[in-house]
Amino acid sequence: MYYPLTALFLMQPTGKASAGSNYGTFLFMGAAVLIMYFFMIRPNSKKSKMQKDFNESIQKGDRIVTIAGIHGRITKMNEDGTMQIEIGPGNFMTIEKSAISMDYTQAHLKRTEAKKAQA
Repeated sequence: MYYPLTALFLMQPTGKASAGSNYGTFLFMGAAVLIMYFFMIRPNSKKSKMQKDFNESIQKGDRIVTIAGIHGRITKMNEDGTMQIEIGPGNFMTIEKSAISMDYTQAHLKRTEAKKAQA
């Protein structure tokens, strides 16, 4: 296969323009790294920090939704990073704390609050 951009970077500069061409290449590469940082790495690290804060703020009695879509109420917090949730009257399940979905839980809470406001 022929890749025009690869061929462009592999071309050897000729004449007096070679010094300016090197600066342009470095400038282009630096801009590409900045774009990757601001559009890919930074938002992902912000979201992971928000998820960590959310996991630390949950406590006994909170209603949660797991990443598998299981709805429940936290009944017991264990020291080993697990918790017991009640998924129905008398039905309990032990899950990892990291299995709680921040997005699903917040969406569920917003829907519940909207239903209460309408009633």
